[in-house]
Amino acid sequence: MKLTALGVWGGYPTRDAGTTSYLLQSKSGYNLLIDCGSRAVTELEHELQPTQLDAVILSHYHEDHIADLGALRQYRQLFPIGQEGWDGMLLPIYAHAENKNEFAKLTLDGVSEGRAYDVEKGLKMGPFDITFLKMVHPVINYAMRIVERRTGQILVYTGDTGYFDDLINFSKGADVLLADVYFFKEKHRMPNHLSSVEAGEIAKAAGVKKLILTHLPQFGDLNTLREEAQNAAQTVPVELAQPHQKWQL
Repeated sequence: MKLTALGVWGGYPTRDAGTTSYLLQSKSGYNLLIDCGSRAVTELEHELQPTQLDAVILSHYHEDHIADLGALRQYRQLFPIGQEGWDGMLLPIYAHAENKNEFAKLTLDGVSEGRAYDVEKGLKMGPFDITFLKMVHPVINYAMRIVERRTGQILVYTGDTGYFDDLINFSKGADVLLADVYFFKEKHRMPNHLSSVEAGEIAKAAGVKKLILTHLPQFGDLNTLREEAQNAAQTVPVELAQPHQKWQL
């Protein structure tokens, strides 16, 4: 699998970069967009024709994770049929259906179809098997454990969450833990986001191979944020996500 960062900030875009959005690609040719924050469409254009997306999956409905969904659908709706092989494929958008109003907005006739993922049974999507865990956040948010069937590679993406112990078991043995870290070490056990130290402690206890910090804060020294996480993670490598950075799992 290849993971590409499109947007890495939490809350709002800044410094010529957008909010949370990631492109996950399989060698089989499957292209999955994980969350669709601000600037996702223009950043995606640097990596992939947006009409080549096979699906979108959403962790939750906060604006910094869905802000560009409208732009993405307009792009696909207005792109000329036949140009560059575009056939007008309906875009499946997977999300939880526990917020009925937000879920209903995902379907646009002839353009996109909202599909509820089963948080108990999980989801088979293209080459991936995905399981879910409800996070600690002011709105319903689900973390995703994405396993590529062919290789057994594992990506765990937290979405937004405060600390709780179940995150350790959910992240066990992951090749990459992509973790929401909006707070420095001075803030901990917050009800909405992880601190640097908490993310590092989860990575260490879960035995992941790499920890990537995302949903980054706009204020403070991000190198310090990474160092705090690295000290807690010990031997687990820790990186700050940056737009268009790529990782081969």
